Amino acid sequence: MLPLALLNAAHNGPILVELKNSETFNGHLVACDNYMNITMRDVYETSANGEKFWKMPEVYIKGSTIKYCRVAHELIDTVREAEEQARKHRQQAANHSHGRGHRDGHHGRARGGQRGHRSRT
Repeated sequence: MLPLALLNAAHNGPILVELKNSETFNGHLVACDNYMNITMRDVYETSANGEKFWKMPEVYIKGSTIKYCRVAHELIDTVREAEEQARKHRQQAANHSHGRGHRDGHHGRARGGQRGHRSRT
């Protein structure tokens, strides 16, 4: 299971993010990109030593600073099932496409019925 699949499924849901410097952010996921840059809303930040707290309306966290993310446990099962269904669908599509000629749809013949020869005009 890919981490980005989990993060995309967690959109608008609760998330906890811990940074490499041990600061933590609790809030709701607003957006996530392919670099795992995360935007959160209604965020509570906790200092690395756990003694200071801040409430912020919105936070942007750079993906390269993230140690780990925690999402709702139910999401893991949901994403796992969705990935399994997608895998089965891809397998079925691949099985149905066997023996139907070439990818270009010409079944070995160039346009005009000639094999590999261009007409000269």
